[in-house]
Amino acid sequence: MAEQQPPDIKLPDPVEISKSMAAIAERSQKLVSEFLARQQDAGGAGSMDPLNIGAAFMEMTQRMMADPAKLVQAQMTLWQDYMRLWQATAERMMGQASDPVASPDHGDRRFKHPEWDENELFDFVKQSYLLTARWMQSTVKDVEGLDDKTAQKVDFYTRQFVDAMAPSNFVMTNPEVLRATLESGGENLVKGLHNLLDDLERGKGRLKIRMTDVEAFKLGENIALTPGKVVYQNDLMQLIQYQPATEEVYKRPLLIIPPWINKYYILDLRPKNSFIRWAVAQGHSVFVISWVNPDSKLKAKTFEDYMTEGPLAAIDAVEKATGEKDVNVIGYCLGGTLLACTLAYMSAKKDTRVKSATFFTTMMDFAEAGELGVFIDEVQLAALEEKMKDKGYLEGADMATTFNLLRANDLIWSFVVNNYLMGKDPFPFDLLYWNSDSTRMPAAMHSFYLRKMYQENKLVEPGGITLKGVKIDLTKVTVPACLISTREDHIAPWKATYSATQLLGGPVKFILAGSGHIAGVVNPPEAEKYGYWTSAKNPKTPDAWSEAAKEHKGSWWPEWNRWVAEFGNGKVPARQPGDGKLKVVEDAPGSYVKLQAQD
Repeated sequence: MAEQQPPDIKLPDPVEISKSMAAIAERSQKLVSEFLARQQDAGGAGSMDPLNIGAAFMEMTQRMMADPAKLVQAQMTLWQDYMRLWQATAERMMGQASDPVASPDHGDRRFKHPEWDENELFDFVKQSYLLTARWMQSTVKDVEGLDDKTAQKVDFYTRQFVDAMAPSNFVMTNPEVLRATLESGGENLVKGLHNLLDDLERGKGRLKIRMTDVEAFKLGENIALTPGKVVYQNDLMQLIQYQPATEEVYKRPLLIIPPWINKYYILDLRPKNSFIRWAVAQGHSVFVISWVNPDSKLKAKTFEDYMTEGPLAAIDAVEKATGEKDVNVIGYCLGGTLLACTLAYMSAKKDTRVKSATFFTTMMDFAEAGELGVFIDEVQLAALEEKMKDKGYLEGADMATTFNLLRANDLIWSFVVNNYLMGKDPFPFDLLYWNSDSTRMPAAMHSFYLRKMYQENKLVEPGGITLKGVKIDLTKVTVPACLISTREDHIAPWKATYSATQLLGGPVKFILAGSGHIAGVVNPPEAEKYGYWTSAKNPKTPDAWSEAAKEHKGSWWPEWNRWVAEFGNGKVPARQPGDGKLKVVEDAPGSYVKLQAQD
């Protein structure tokens, strides 16, 4: 049996414990009372099952019961695996070497503490969980007769249940938490209770998990630092023009359209990982749209309004600021989807001011929308629209929860363990600060986007959607395009984004970056991380593209810059914000980005 270093046991101070528990009880009683009061007013469409889970699992159960032999076989397989685990554990306890029956997936950080492997008891707990979890997920995945949507929903929520039940999430089955409890005399759990109540109070009764030290960051002071000025604003956005870092700049300005599901400064976190700062240093005149965090006054703003008051207004403003009519444009995620729509609109209007278009992790064909599709069906959309009706917008917390569920172990359960079980404060991390700085969605725009794009997939149909009286047709977009997708993207799966190579009517360069939706984009050359793939041709399927693609080390940023430089139209003396026809409104990062969802 492996030798374990016994922890130093500290006995708790009963006086201090009693004081802490009395304070916790008082805060808890207040929170519970407020919660119950809110529930009396709750209701509306889908309030009993707003995620429409029940029907999916009912159908899955009926299908499963129709084939009892298959279920019995699955049970036998699980029983045999447990017998192998019992035997392997017995051999280890007798001092013999034994190979594991089940091992965590590569990158599963829940079981990184050495005692999960070194201690026979915790190793058994870990492996029994892994066996049961994989049995459960494979059993529901193998049920025949379910339509794709129902099967995806069953698989997703089964995984949510499995992740929640991990032994790492409970005091008595997590060796690291147990050791901390014994060594601190339970102070970690008391501190964890205080952290839990703090998060409930911050969320006004709804658990708002603190992922980072939010006091450690302040926009314009140690995050979003690239020097610039707001030179234009309207109801929906401010336009930031950045100060040049070179004596000469490309004649053609660069406009960036970020998503309004999150804030623009994901591209300007710290100087070392700021795409915006890097692009300025390459000699681009960079402009960025900073979307407003909308409230009920903007509830009637539509997707069409986001086009006219966003990229179209920005292109007009860039011309006034620089005297240059033509621009190169980047769209990120939803900002890229909006860019695609805008280009189709401009094509119909014979407007040729955009000379190149770059799309970061952008969906245009939503047929294979990944796990976000789990949240899109008629029942859920009706419940969502009912929820948005009173305030006129979707709460930022609702959006944040949806995205966090896609990576629950990393973005939910790891913080439950750290903050509530270990009693620790979260580490200051710029990306998680940005991730926690959620935004609202105007009701009219959000409903249109979810229905026309995700539910009906109308953007791929020529004339499927109409904006400002123009039938949108992506095949008419002949602007040279560069698509940047990421290999492990859980929001915009790369194989789904690849279909844009077949949709757009002009030349397309496709780059597949390593990592995911954020880290794969925010990947500065100096970090020397990940890598990327390119290919000379764009065959019909992503698998065929992948087979022919060549791997490159390092960041894709220089590869993209070589491509976009071809559309720079030469160099001119550097332009300063405010030198053109647009005067300075305020310093970057501006006031719109500082408005938080709870304000």
